[in-house]
Amino acid sequence: MWLFVGLGNPGAKYAGNRHNIGFMAVERIAADHGFGPWKRGFKGLVSEGRLGGVRVLLLKPETFMNLSGEAVQAAMAFHKISLAQVMVFHDELDLAPGKMRLKQGGGHAGHNGLRSIHAHIGEAYGRVRLGIGHPGHKDAVAAYVLHDFAKADQAWLDDLLRGLSDGAPYLVAGDGAKFSNAVALRVAPPRASTGVQPLAKARKLPPSPSTAKTEPAPQPAPEPAPDARSLLQKLADRFR
Repeated sequence: MWLFVGLGNPGAKYAGNRHNIGFMAVERIAADHGFGPWKRGFKGLVSEGRLGGVRVLLLKPETFMNLSGEAVQAAMAFHKISLAQVMVFHDELDLAPGKMRLKQGGGHAGHNGLRSIHAHIGEAYGRVRLGIGHPGHKDAVAAYVLHDFAKADQAWLDDLLRGLSDGAPYLVAGDGAKFSNAVALRVAPPRASTGVQPLAKARKLPPSPSTAKTEPAPQPAPEPAPDARSLLQKLADRFR
Protein backbone atom coordinates (compact mmCIF):
# COMPACT_ATOMS: atom_id res chain seq x y z
CA MET A 1 0.00 0.00 0.00
CA TRP A 2 1.15 3.51 -0.85
CA LEU A 3 0.56 6.74 1.03
CA PHE A 4 0.23 9.93 -1.02
CA VAL A 5 0.33 13.02 1.19
CA GLY A 6 -0.78 16.42 -0.06
CA LEU A 7 0.45 19.32 2.04
CA GLY A 8 -1.64 22.40 2.76
CA ASN A 9 -3.71 24.17 5.39
CA PRO A 10 -7.31 23.19 6.21
CA GLY A 11 -10.37 25.37 5.67
CA ALA A 12 -11.93 27.46 2.91
CA LYS A 13 -9.73 30.44 3.81
CA TYR A 14 -6.64 28.64 2.52
CA ALA A 15 -8.14 26.46 -0.21
CA GLY A 16 -6.81 28.51 -3.15
CA ASN A 17 -3.43 29.39 -1.62
CA ARG A 18 -0.14 28.59 -3.32
CA HIS A 19 0.81 26.71 -0.14
CA ASN A 20 -2.12 24.34 -0.79
CA ILE A 21 -1.03 23.01 -4.16
CA GLY A 22 -0.30 19.67 -2.45
CA PHE A 23 -3.96 19.40 -1.39
CA MET A 24 -4.99 20.26 -4.96
CA ALA A 25 -2.77 17.50 -6.36
CA VAL A 26 -4.23 14.65 -4.29
CA GLU A 27 -7.76 15.99 -4.79
CA ARG A 28 -7.29 15.80 -8.57
CA ILE A 29 -5.92 12.26 -8.33
CA ALA A 30 -8.91 11.19 -6.20
CA ALA A 31 -11.41 12.74 -8.62
CA ASP A 32 -9.83 11.40 -11.82
CA HIS A 33 -9.21 7.84 -10.60
CA GLY A 34 -12.49 7.15 -8.83
CA PHE A 35 -11.23 7.11 -5.24
CA GLY A 36 -13.66 6.82 -2.34
CA PRO A 37 -15.14 9.82 -0.50
CA TRP A 38 -12.96 11.89 1.78
CA LYS A 39 -13.31 10.83 5.44
CA ARG A 40 -11.76 11.98 8.68
CA GLY A 41 -8.83 9.95 9.93
CA PHE A 42 -5.24 10.22 11.14
CA LYS A 43 -5.63 13.91 12.06
CA GLY A 44 -6.67 14.70 8.51
CA LEU A 45 -8.89 13.71 5.61
CA VAL A 46 -8.27 10.44 3.78
CA SER A 47 -9.52 8.85 0.57
CA GLU A 48 -8.71 5.32 -0.57
CA GLY A 49 -8.55 3.82 -4.04
CA ARG A 50 -6.33 2.03 -6.54
CA LEU A 51 -3.81 3.11 -9.14
CA GLY A 52 -2.94 0.40 -11.63
CA GLY A 53 -4.21 -2.25 -9.23
CA VAL A 54 -2.15 -0.93 -6.28
CA ARG A 55 -3.94 0.28 -3.12
CA VAL A 56 -3.26 3.92 -2.37
CA LEU A 57 -4.28 6.05 0.61
CA LEU A 58 -4.51 9.79 -0.04
CA LEU A 59 -4.01 12.02 2.99
CA LYS A 60 -4.61 15.73 3.57
CA PRO A 61 -3.34 16.59 7.09
CA GLU A 62 -5.64 18.98 9.00
CA THR A 63 -3.06 19.82 11.64
CA PHE A 64 -1.96 22.93 9.70
CA MET A 65 1.26 22.88 7.73
CA ASN A 66 3.81 23.00 10.53
CA LEU A 67 2.39 19.87 12.23
CA SER A 68 1.87 17.74 9.11
CA GLY A 69 4.21 15.03 10.37
CA GLU A 70 1.74 13.98 13.07
CA ALA A 71 -0.85 12.91 10.50
CA VAL A 72 1.69 11.21 8.26
CA GLN A 73 3.17 9.21 11.15
CA ALA A 74 -0.29 8.10 12.34
CA ALA A 75 -1.34 6.87 8.88
CA MET A 76 1.94 5.03 8.33
CA ALA A 77 1.77 3.30 11.72
CA PHE A 78 -1.83 2.13 11.30
CA HIS A 79 -1.37 0.74 7.78
CA LYS A 80 2.25 -0.40 8.32
CA ILE A 81 3.46 1.62 5.33
CA SER A 82 7.21 1.85 4.78
CA LEU A 83 9.09 5.05 3.98
CA ALA A 84 9.72 3.72 0.47
CA GLN A 85 5.94 3.85 -0.18
CA VAL A 86 5.38 7.43 1.02
CA MET A 87 5.11 10.27 -1.53
CA VAL A 88 4.58 13.87 -0.42
CA PHE A 89 3.21 16.51 -2.82
CA HIS A 90 4.23 20.03 -1.80
CA ASP A 91 4.81 23.57 -3.04
CA GLU A 92 8.36 24.52 -4.03
CA LEU A 93 9.59 28.13 -4.05
CA ASP A 94 12.83 27.24 -5.82
CA LEU A 95 11.09 25.97 -8.96
CA ALA A 96 9.46 28.17 -11.59
CA PRO A 97 5.65 28.09 -11.71
CA GLY A 98 4.42 24.92 -13.40
CA LYS A 99 7.70 23.02 -13.07
CA MET A 100 7.83 19.66 -11.29
CA ARG A 101 10.69 17.65 -9.87
CA LEU A 102 10.66 14.20 -8.31
CA LYS A 103 12.98 13.66 -5.37
CA GLN A 104 13.79 10.84 -2.95
CA GLY A 105 15.12 11.82 0.48
CA GLY A 106 17.18 14.90 1.26
CA GLY A 107 16.67 18.06 3.28
CA HIS A 108 13.51 20.06 3.89
CA ALA A 109 14.92 23.40 2.57
CA GLY A 110 13.03 25.34 5.24
CA HIS A 111 9.58 24.08 4.21
CA ASN A 112 7.56 23.86 7.45
CA GLY A 113 5.50 20.87 6.32
CA LEU A 114 8.56 18.87 5.32
CA ARG A 115 10.36 19.94 8.49
CA SER A 116 7.55 18.43 10.57
CA ILE A 117 7.52 15.21 8.51
CA HIS A 118 11.31 14.92 8.91
CA ALA A 119 10.92 15.19 12.66
CA HIS A 120 8.34 12.38 12.81
CA ILE A 121 9.43 9.80 10.22
CA GLY A 122 12.89 10.82 8.99
CA GLU A 123 13.90 12.13 5.57
CA ALA A 124 13.99 9.03 3.34
CA TYR A 125 10.51 9.51 1.81
CA GLY A 126 9.65 10.61 -1.72
CA ARG A 127 8.60 14.11 -2.70
CA VAL A 128 6.86 15.62 -5.71
CA ARG A 129 8.07 19.23 -5.72
CA LEU A 130 5.59 21.55 -7.39
CA GLY A 131 6.97 24.89 -8.54
CA ILE A 132 5.14 28.06 -7.51
CA GLY A 133 7.99 30.53 -8.08
CA HIS A 134 9.62 32.90 -5.57
CA PRO A 135 8.42 36.41 -4.67
CA GLY A 136 11.99 37.71 -4.93
CA HIS A 137 12.74 38.44 -1.27
CA LYS A 138 12.64 36.13 1.75
CA ASP A 139 10.62 38.65 3.78
CA ALA A 140 7.79 38.34 1.23
CA VAL A 141 7.63 34.53 1.27
CA ALA A 142 5.00 34.09 4.01
CA ALA A 143 2.51 36.45 2.38
CA TYR A 144 3.25 34.98 -1.04
CA VAL A 145 2.59 31.32 -0.20
CA LEU A 146 -0.53 32.21 1.82
CA HIS A 147 -2.02 34.11 -1.10
CA ASP A 148 -4.29 32.58 -3.75
CA PHE A 149 -2.98 31.73 -7.19
CA ALA A 150 -3.59 34.58 -9.63
CA LYS A 151 -6.05 34.23 -12.49
CA ALA A 152 -3.10 34.21 -14.89
CA ASP A 153 -1.80 31.06 -13.13
CA GLN A 154 -4.93 28.98 -13.66
CA ALA A 155 -4.02 27.61 -17.11
CA TRP A 156 -0.61 26.20 -16.15
CA LEU A 157 -1.93 25.09 -12.74
CA ASP A 158 -4.69 23.02 -14.33
CA ASP A 159 -2.23 21.49 -16.82
CA LEU A 160 0.15 20.59 -13.99
CA LEU A 161 -2.57 18.96 -11.86
CA ARG A 162 -3.84 16.98 -14.85
CA GLY A 163 -0.30 15.80 -15.57
CA LEU A 164 0.17 14.66 -11.96
CA SER A 165 -3.06 12.69 -12.18
CA ASP A 166 -2.09 11.16 -15.54
CA GLY A 167 1.25 10.04 -14.18
CA ALA A 168 0.16 8.86 -10.71
CA PRO A 169 -0.05 5.15 -11.70
CA TYR A 170 3.61 5.29 -12.76
CA LEU A 171 4.62 6.50 -9.28
CA VAL A 172 3.26 3.41 -7.56
CA ALA A 173 4.85 1.29 -10.31
CA GLY A 174 8.22 2.79 -9.42
CA ASP A 175 8.71 4.43 -12.82
CA GLY A 176 9.67 8.02 -12.07
CA ALA A 177 10.74 8.71 -15.65
CA LYS A 178 7.30 7.89 -17.07
CA PHE A 179 5.65 9.91 -14.31
CA SER A 180 7.76 12.95 -15.16
CA ASN A 181 7.06 12.46 -18.86
CA ALA A 182 3.30 12.36 -18.25
CA VAL A 183 3.51 15.69 -16.45
CA ALA A 184 5.67 17.20 -19.18
CA LEU A 185 3.20 16.17 -21.88
CA ARG A 186 0.49 18.19 -20.13
CA VAL A 187 2.60 21.21 -19.18
CA ALA A 188 4.57 21.49 -22.42
CA PRO A 189 2.86 19.37 -25.10
CA PRO A 190 4.86 18.73 -28.29
CA ARG A 191 4.06 21.03 -31.19
CA ALA A 192 2.90 19.69 -34.52
CA SER A 193 5.73 19.50 -37.03
CA THR A 194 5.56 21.95 -39.94
CA GLY A 195 8.35 20.27 -41.89
CA VAL A 196 11.84 21.52 -42.59
CA GLN A 197 12.21 24.52 -44.83
CA PRO A 198 14.47 23.87 -47.84
CA LEU A 199 17.94 25.16 -47.13
CA ALA A 200 18.18 27.30 -50.27
CA LYS A 201 14.89 29.00 -49.40
CA ALA A 202 15.61 29.43 -45.73
CA ARG A 203 19.00 31.04 -46.26
CA LYS A 204 18.17 32.66 -49.57
CA LEU A 205 20.99 30.79 -51.27
CA PRO A 206 21.34 30.76 -55.07
CA PRO A 207 20.15 27.56 -56.72
CA SER A 208 22.75 24.88 -57.17
CA PRO A 209 24.37 24.52 -60.63
CA SER A 210 22.74 21.13 -61.11
CA THR A 211 19.21 22.54 -60.76
CA ALA A 212 19.67 26.02 -62.27
CA LYS A 213 18.19 26.77 -65.71
CA THR A 214 20.88 26.98 -68.39
CA GLU A 215 20.51 29.85 -70.93
CA PRO A 216 22.19 29.55 -74.37
CA ALA A 217 25.34 31.63 -74.64
CA PRO A 218 24.93 34.79 -76.86
CA GLN A 219 26.29 34.35 -80.41
CA PRO A 220 28.56 37.06 -81.93
CA ALA A 221 27.01 39.15 -84.75
CA PRO A 222 28.16 38.02 -88.25
CA GLU A 223 30.80 40.22 -89.89
CA PRO A 224 29.54 42.21 -93.01
CA ALA A 225 30.57 40.87 -96.43
CA PRO A 226 33.28 42.92 -98.28
CA ASP A 227 31.91 45.66 -100.68
CA ALA A 228 32.77 44.61 -104.26
CA ARG A 229 31.39 47.76 -105.98
CA SER A 230 33.71 50.08 -108.01
CA LEU A 231 34.25 53.67 -106.89
CA LEU A 232 32.04 54.94 -109.74
CA GLN A 233 29.21 52.61 -108.68
CA LYS A 234 29.52 53.73 -105.11
CA LEU A 235 29.16 57.41 -106.16
CA ALA A 236 26.22 56.61 -108.38
CA ASP A 237 24.46 54.68 -105.60
CA ARG A 238 25.07 57.51 -103.17
CA PHE A 239 23.19 60.09 -105.31
CA ARG A 240 20.25 57.92 -106.24
